[in-house]
Amino acid sequence: MKIGEIEIEIESQEDQLQSAVDKILSTVTEKLRDTRIATVAERPAPPLRAETCKGVIQKLWEENWFTHPRGLSEVHSEMARQGFHYDRTAVAHALLDLVKDGILTREGKPRRYQYAQKRPPP
Repeated sequence: MKIGEIEIEIESQEDQLQSAVDKILSTVTEKLRDTRIATVAERPAPPLRAETCKGVIQKLWEENWFTHPRGLSEVHSEMARQGFHYDRTAVAHALLDLVKDGILTREGKPRRYQYAQKRPPP
């Protein structure tokens, strides 16, 4: 996992991974909040965001971005446009997790799947 210039490698049991990631993200977010980032031309830098790949995709779903079917490359490009640079395989795994969670649906053939919302966000 990479947050700003910090890269973190996590080794844990599969059932403890989510808890470990949550603890790391909350600690990093709290630390970033406490530490002020130097300003550029007397203008504060935008706050760093500690987000999981799955969380970023869920936000896209909440914004109704998946009302039209989207391919992996579209999702990856949109995340990069918003400043989240995850590996394509991480994005693919997060999309599959959201399909398993019943949030998204996928159609098509392997390597050409299209992802769309299975149910509208609340």
